[in-house]
Amino acid sequence: MIHPPRDESLMGMQRTILLTLVALWTGLGLIAQNNLPGNSAGTSPASTDTIQDNAIVYPESMTEKLSDLLRNWQLDLSNAEIDCKRGQNVAFHDSVYLKKLYSLPSEMELSFNSVVKNYIEMYAVRKRDQVSYMLALGDYYFPMFEQALDRYGLPIELKFLPVIESALNPVAVSRAGATGLWQFMLQTGKGYGLEVNSLVDERRDPYKSTDAAARYLKDLYTIYGDWNLVIAAYNCGPGNVNKAIARSGGKRDYWEIYYRLPRETRGYVPAFIAANYIMNYYADHNICPAHSSSLTVALDTVQVNERMHLEQIAGVLDIPLGELQRLNPQFRKDVIPGDFKAHALVLPTEKMYAFINKNDTILNYDKARYFTHRASTDGYLDGSVSSLSGNTANVYYRVKKGDNLSTIARRHGTTVDRIKSWNGLKSNKLNIGKQLIVGKKEAAPQPTTQRQLAQAATDNPDGKTQTVNQYYRVKKGDTLGDIARKNGIQVAQLQSWNGLKSSRISIGDQLIVGQKAVPAPQETAIGKEEYNRVETAGGGNIISSYLKGQIEKVEQNKLTDEQETIMEVEAELLTDPEEEGSEATSSVK
Repeated sequence: MIHPPRDESLMGMQRTILLTLVALWTGLGLIAQNNLPGNSAGTSPASTDTIQDNAIVYPESMTEKLSDLLRNWQLDLSNAEIDCKRGQNVAFHDSVYLKKLYSLPSEMELSFNSVVKNYIEMYAVRKRDQVSYMLALGDYYFPMFEQALDRYGLPIELKFLPVIESALNPVAVSRAGATGLWQFMLQTGKGYGLEVNSLVDERRDPYKSTDAAARYLKDLYTIYGDWNLVIAAYNCGPGNVNKAIARSGGKRDYWEIYYRLPRETRGYVPAFIAANYIMNYYADHNICPAHSSSLTVALDTVQVNERMHLEQIAGVLDIPLGELQRLNPQFRKDVIPGDFKAHALVLPTEKMYAFINKNDTILNYDKARYFTHRASTDGYLDGSVSSLSGNTANVYYRVKKGDNLSTIARRHGTTVDRIKSWNGLKSNKLNIGKQLIVGKKEAAPQPTTQRQLAQAATDNPDGKTQTVNQYYRVKKGDTLGDIARKNGIQVAQLQSWNGLKSSRISIGDQLIVGQKAVPAPQETAIGKEEYNRVETAGGGNIISSYLKGQIEKVEQNKLTDEQETIMEVEAELLTDPEEEGSEATSSVK
């Protein structure tokens, strides 16, 4: 068929009009986007195909240094196993990312765009090592998350929300004060029943905070009915999401209100989608889980309603303190409050029976050092009670073959530095048979008998006396009954004098087995005159006299310690090795 010739001028005019309309339409679109609230100079407008946004702020968990996270995770990865061969990252075409995300069995919409791709590449390239460790942590945390989410009928893929919230760090604290795996603010956490005080912060409790987070997410879904909006509201609060919806004219699609959300929230949903991608397809990018045997130990929970310190548990049950802290991050000061209400304590299953069996031993283990708060101080006001700070007894341990300072310190719930300080050690070398001070305990003073008081009054007409404790050092095979019989006292007296709640004692313990009253040193006329002078002298003399008195007190204490050491050495030299410790030694405390 032959076509008639076209009018070239008419065709040129049509092209000009068409190009003008396209340019006008594009310009109007750019102006509208730039006038959106929340846009900045660094924000590119959204097109029909993609979102370009350079103004988003990364979640805080993505800006953490790996070294800080390893310390907070308290991981021991010295024996970590690698499940796959490490290699370089593999980059895929956008269509592959889109297909992989769409293929995930998810109730939630996990769509792909340029912002999501940016986060995927961040995890796959710059945060590869962090992902490796989080995969290992996931073996511990994800089953716990899944159970709570399933209990409330929520999408299981929400288990990856703490990956971007806290990088699976239970003690994470944001700049705004949000705390724990699920980053609860204080009032929100309390509103969902989490206890927060000086000793306990249940926002850091993996079990309780997970249950609270699931309830909170369910409540948000009741409001919005859209999981992307729920995740956005979880990050910035329902108020900010409602404002974005209102400013957009009532639109309730996350991607349509994207530029009207706070900058910190814009990247939140894309980061969540990227976390779902990388946690499912990590092997495709040659990322290997750094599994640690310390994370796969069988665990159990016991309710504790008595106050105890984690170091007491560690010392008696021979559990590393760091492991107890990792399993129980809710105890802010390593103290289980007790009394007020029962608190859950997580322990390795293999240690659970020992904890129940040795409960009394744990409660009394170095108790005076860990719990110094006084229940009542009325006695100090009426003068009926004086300070017991000087009335202490050393806890001793004799070095055996194979011992070192670290094992001895761990066994007695103390530190190497304390043992070296108490014993004047300048190195870590130990000799077998050496007797070390491994702890301090308060020796409660006991009233003296009327006979002792009468004798003391005869020896000292002024009537001033002081109490002398008689001590016995426990040796192998001793029981409280044996010790009581040897010293002519009752077992109940022994327990009362030494603050024992059970009959359990350890070799090397120094027990009070008796007390007697002796005349107190006489106050000399010179001393009294000096006191009167201080009372009436000017300010400068008062200060100098006070300092002088403190120096004399220090020198007197040094002398007393030296005399006690000499007495102990003499007693050991005079005692038959087979009967060592059978005689009571006396010292003033």
